Amino acid sequence: MPSRAFVAALLALAALGTSVAFGVLPVMALALAALALAIVALIDVMQLRRLPTPTVEREVPAVMPVGVEREIALRLRHAGGHAQRVDVHDLHPGAWPVDAQPQRVDIPPQRELRLVYQLTPTERGRFEFAGCMLRLHSPWRLWQQRRVVAATQCLRVYPNFAPLARLAMVGTEQASRVIGAHLKRRRGEGTDFQQLREYRLGDSLRQIDWKASQRVRKLISREYQEERNQQVMLLLDTGRRMLARDGALSHFDHVLNATLMVAWIALRQGDAVGLLASGGDARFVAPRRGLGTIDVLLDALFDLQAKAVATDYLEAAASFAQRQPRRCLVLLVTNARDEDIEDLLGAVRQLRKRHLVCVASLREDVVDAGLRATVRDLDEAIHLGAMAQYIEQRLQVHALLRAQGADVLDVTCAQLPAALVEHYLALKRAALL
Repeated sequence: MPSRAFVAALLALAALGTSVAFGVLPVMALALAALALAIVALIDVMQLRRLPTPTVEREVPAVMPVGVEREIALRLRHAGGHAQRVDVHDLHPGAWPVDAQPQRVDIPPQRELRLVYQLTPTERGRFEFAGCMLRLHSPWRLWQQRRVVAATQCLRVYPNFAPLARLAMVGTEQASRVIGAHLKRRRGEGTDFQQLREYRLGDSLRQIDWKASQRVRKLISREYQEERNQQVMLLLDTGRRMLARDGALSHFDHVLNATLMVAWIALRQGDAVGLLASGGDARFVAPRRGLGTIDVLLDALFDLQAKAVATDYLEAAASFAQRQPRRCLVLLVTNARDEDIEDLLGAVRQLRKRHLVCVASLREDVVDAGLRATVRDLDEAIHLGAMAQYIEQRLQVHALLRAQGADVLDVTCAQLPAALVEHYLALKRAALL
């Protein structure tokens, strides 16, 4: 391709031709100038074609979380004897936000140059860098040539696990407060003995250890912790309801981030955590204990996607019953609508025969924003009425679910992590699991 410098030279030649046309310069001047430009351009393009293609190596983090900016590095090496000017554009996957791309650099001869740019994945799953596009400049800057280096590389984008890393540094109760859960502190409500301590005002009489009190001649209380060795199952809707978006992420991405947080808290409490996804993509992880379970869940979830299909709640409940015979806490995350209520009620009835069920029903941010909006004309009044009717239908669905014995959390995506953690810990402290 001709460069801007070559185009400028052609424009200058055209200006010279104008001077010849008006008799200012002889025709021979135009002919000599055109011949000189043609010879220089030919030599320059031949030099460009002989230039070796720089080698490219890419440094990519082993794991990238969705929605988090990460640094990508390119190492370029030029085998020629002179510095090589190159425009570099890495063929990263997706139409993701990127900073510092493309870049124009001069690669020193026989040396390596390291370029850095920032990439923010907006989708989870498996992706691939298609290569790296280079635009080489000729030595005299009259031509440019585009070449693609086949630097293909796989990339795995996971749910955002950065909040989990912060929670790992603090205790369970402090981690719950970081998430936003509001807990009522209770002593002596658990079922597993933890330690003896001095009696405190407010301790119940059944906490007092009378034998220990007799030995030390003062009141001693038993302190309990919540029972361990229980199971929490995450039942995730991967159907069309989860394709709605609040902010940069879909509802399903928000759900994955929230369920990872409640899974982390449950594992810290000594419980086993498993997962069943149904609706679009299907996935099952049997309940297991230990903080290493988070890695298992991340590997199982990173490429899980919601699909534009209707979720069969009854089929999901039947599959759950076959895979999970032991009693557990089922956290069903979906968006409960009145058109799905018959199947959803049937699924909850089936699950309630053996398990403790909580339905987290996601509410779109646009609904709350619409109810707060000021009404100034008829169209806005109709819009507000539609929003109010939608909310009323949701409340009716939630009432029917509660009548089947299920707990219902009516929350937005931002409220979901705290609501799930708060509900789980409340059940633990009340010894209902």
